[in-house]
Amino acid sequence: MTSIPDVLLNNGQKIPQFGFGVFLVKPEETFAAVTSALASGYRHIDTAEMYGNEKEVGEAVAKSGLDRADVFLTTKLNNDAHRPDDARRAFDRSLSALGTDYVDLFLIHWPLPTRYDGDYVSTWNTLEEFYRDGRARSIGVSNFQAHHLRRLHTESEVPPAVDQIEVNPYLTQDELRQFCGEHQIAVEAWSPLGRGRDLGDPTIDAIARRVGKTPAQVILRWHIDRGDIVFPKSVNAARIRENIDIFDFELSGEDVEAITALNRNQRTGPDPDKFAG
Repeated sequence: MTSIPDVLLNNGQKIPQFGFGVFLVKPEETFAAVTSALASGYRHIDTAEMYGNEKEVGEAVAKSGLDRADVFLTTKLNNDAHRPDDARRAFDRSLSALGTDYVDLFLIHWPLPTRYDGDYVSTWNTLEEFYRDGRARSIGVSNFQAHHLRRLHTESEVPPAVDQIEVNPYLTQDELRQFCGEHQIAVEAWSPLGRGRDLGDPTIDAIARRVGKTPAQVILRWHIDRGDIVFPKSVNAARIRENIDIFDFELSGEDVEAITALNRNQRTGPDPDKFAG
């Protein structure tokens, strides 16, 4: 069984550094994909109410034969549920869909600066309720920029445990990652392969050929070596196994620097300062 390292969060909880994402996985394909991932050694599943597949994720975990405590479950607040009462109802829906009485991590999915008068602080204060009552073992944010995080730092009591942001070789997010590091906020990388865009880069291909791995495995290892928490998605069982097979080799410091130098500040997803949900 693959040994996956843990990342220690700022509240003392541990999160597996490598996991399985189900963004854009159809509900009817989710059970099989998550079942395959868990059988392959994954112990961290990342979903969201927005994805429409929480129920199938929960069913796969329940039928896996694993103890609930051995699987790290993350889900996220829907964009239409930022007002406190809406957030409470949405959180209850997620717990019900997942078939669990707690989640390991609950995130605000987007800051939505042009909706709700930019009042993501009251939304965050509501997540603090879930954290205090134990139904969310950790709470965090997704797609928050440094200025969003600064506001939470000054206007709330519980700091985010993680910020889940787009990170890949063409969008390395060095400044935001540095800010998170300085404030003990772990970085989770979504779209870690640039939605496939970065796989054909000549620098990555050359490294992959030299170390005897695929370009995807090299990029995923780059994330691990930089300290990112990463959770690629696939519905192909062979690809699911391939993605986790990255702990039997290392990249040199020069390899990591060469991949990081590919940065073009090119997003594959929305700009968090403009996205309205």
